[in-house]
Amino acid sequence: MNSSLIKLENYLKKIINSEELEQFIPSILEQFTELHLDKNQYLVEKGKTCSYFCFIEEGVLQHSIDIHGEEKTTYLALENTVTAALKSFKQKTPSRKNIKALCDCNLWVINLDKFHNLMSTNSGFQSFYHNLIENQIFLIDDYRINLLTLSPEERYIELLKNNSNLLQQIPLHYLASFLGISSRHMSRIRKK
Repeated sequence: MNSSLIKLENYLKKIINSEELEQFIPSILEQFTELHLDKNQYLVEKGKTCSYFCFIEEGVLQHSIDIHGEEKTTYLALENTVTAALKSFKQKTPSRKNIKALCDCNLWVINLDKFHNLMSTNSGFQSFYHNLIENQIFLIDDYRINLLTLSPEERYIELLKNNSNLLQQIPLHYLASFLGISSRHMSRIRKK
């Protein structure tokens, strides 16, 4: 096994969360290939089909949409997580969003044929995907509730508490967009 797959292997173990199913991990890892994205290079652009489901070994991928000529960050996919324009990837339809590297990124990717093969033949991957989707639904639910119930200052504090490393990795205007506040307001919050 490629030694640089260790982060992906550890991530799979954490998400699968079953010693019985860990035996399937080597056959999962064999299906992933390495992909490097330079800063500002796209994993997928709006209107194109997402080719990969990916694990981010290093870097940050920004999910964004364009609203009246203004880029809005909808999600920040961080190191040691997986991401894709999932609907585009699974249904082979044009993506409604962009996914761009905010810095140089090292990814491990799998195409749709290999993804479907693992889903139909590998119970470890099935467990991984089920647990992953469930965890993502929890995160989306928390994010939406926080957006509606917390003040901008409270959302910023929540971000600091859970992902303080983002401040070093991601330009301020992307974080502000992700939190649903203006860059100017974000600057005022940070000064407090």
